[in-house]
Amino acid sequence: MNARPLYIFDIDGTLTDSIPTYLKVITRVLQDIGLKDIDTDYDNYLHHTDLYALEYNYKRNFRTTPPLDLKFELDNLLGQGLEREPAVSEIPGARKTLLKLQESHIPFAYGTGGFPKATAVKMTQTHMPFIEAVLATSLYSVSRVGFVQQAIEKAKTYYKQESFSKIIAVGDGVWDLKAAQEMDLDFIGVGLKNKEAMLDLGCKTWIEDLRNFPILP
Repeated sequence: MNARPLYIFDIDGTLTDSIPTYLKVITRVLQDIGLKDIDTDYDNYLHHTDLYALEYNYKRNFRTTPPLDLKFELDNLLGQGLEREPAVSEIPGARKTLLKLQESHIPFAYGTGGFPKATAVKMTQTHMPFIEAVLATSLYSVSRVGFVQQAIEKAKTYYKQESFSKIIAVGDGVWDLKAAQEMDLDFIGVGLKNKEAMLDLGCKTWIEDLRNFPILP
């Protein structure tokens, strides 16, 4: 079989319209585990990931790194907290895009700064194809480059493909673009919020949402 392309999707703001709800939940959950001084200027974090939010704010409060098992407790609490909120919706065209990729037998994976259990809630609520075997999160890597690379390796195993004709990262944030550039991946920018910043940094392909998603053969 000829090598096929691989799409790696960010989730929050790219597939799911979940950022405002999720930021509210993570702030509340960090407070629930005993962090009182929380930096809620999430857009300016060094890494836009749950693991970084935990490590940074824990150190901000207690001047030390968090216990290793605390991230697993946070994973559980984030999932439970998100389930108590109104269901999130998809970014227009997201479900249709993933279904079309599936029907065309084109590989895709997910690389998200969110933790796994909350990610599963978002994908379930939006009724999108969710393949846990190709989900890479910040649970084991604070940086986006780390879990995007993990997504690639998981996709190789799941799709039984040693290489891909092209790897295309898809994301709504400047941090998504920078990770793709660092890894020499193609990139598709999504959404209006960071459009100008992404274009200024060299983003060559941008779409408002996923209703007209460019799928390679």
